[in-house]
Amino acid sequence: MKEELLTLKKGDNRSLEKIYTEYRISFLQFAKKYNLDDDSLIDVYQDAFIALREHAIEGKLNHLKSSVKTYLFSIGKYMIYDRLRKKNNTVSYEDHSDFKDMSDTPEIFEEPELTPEQQLLRKHFSALGKRCQEMLTLFYYRGLTIDEITETLGYENKNVVKSQKSRCLKSLKELIKTPI
Repeated sequence: MKEELLTLKKGDNRSLEKIYTEYRISFLQFAKKYNLDDDSLIDVYQDAFIALREHAIEGKLNHLKSSVKTYLFSIGKYMIYDRLRKKNNTVSYEDHSDFKDMSDTPEIFEEPELTPEQQLLRKHFSALGKRCQEMLTLFYYRGLTIDEITETLGYENKNVVKSQKSRCLKSLKELIKTPI
């Protein structure tokens, strides 16, 4: 189980695909009893798997007492309940004579504008070497520990990782401070 959690955190595509595929059929069989169409069940499974991965990255599964499969099925079950509840409470468009025309509203999926500091960080982060980008991403974005990064990137020991991370962060800070 610990190996699965580490895989979910690291994001190795082959390993993630293996876990995804391993539980997919049994989840779909389990979920059929809720009388949703196959496409909806597949959507729920994908959403549940994404939520599982996010929980692993955020460290919410570090002290998991159940199996990963049980946790995944639990997430999926609650997502199914939510869909069923929404399905039973929906009304058609025709029933809403006062429905607002949304053609003038901003696009929901537009990326929010970045602050000048965020733009500067993005620009200089891309100027770092690939190894530094990977190191800082694993530590600050994925939330991996030094020990996990040592294993993931194949370093000899954690002291090497600590000093490499420190050098990468220092390089990034110097790039940001350097006037253009």
